[in-house]
Amino acid sequence: MEIIGKVVQLGTLTEGNSPRGPWKKQELIIETLEQYPKKVCLICWNERVNEANSFFVGQTIKVQISIESREFNGKWYTDVRAFRFDLDQPAAQQPVAPQQPTMGQMPPQAPQQPLPPMPDAYFASDNGDDLPF
Repeated sequence: MEIIGKVVQLGTLTEGNSPRGPWKKQELIIETLEQYPKKVCLICWNERVNEANSFFVGQTIKVQISIESREFNGKWYTDVRAFRFDLDQPAAQQPVAPQQPTMGQMPPQAPQQPLPPMPDAYFASDNGDDLPF
């Protein structure tokens, strides 16, 4: 999955040793760029920690994530793990593709200009019927 957002905060670094060797973990908080933004806590492990430390608050990034839940003592815990970072282009530099209307949407309209008034001669001709044309 992919998520795009602005960096809000970098959490504290946690380090330790396991039977497989040393490890490090850090949280990175981003805020999505949706109409109703949501904050998401990403978990960065080992080499991703170095990448997470290179970002600054306010920077827009694109992150490939995996979501995983696990059960412990009758409670469920969910991690959003970052496994690949990409810098997202600023909105001002992104090419804008023309949007195609989807089903149920009206295509974009050009601003409406008022119509010029019709000449009186147009309405003056009467050939005897009630039809306007």
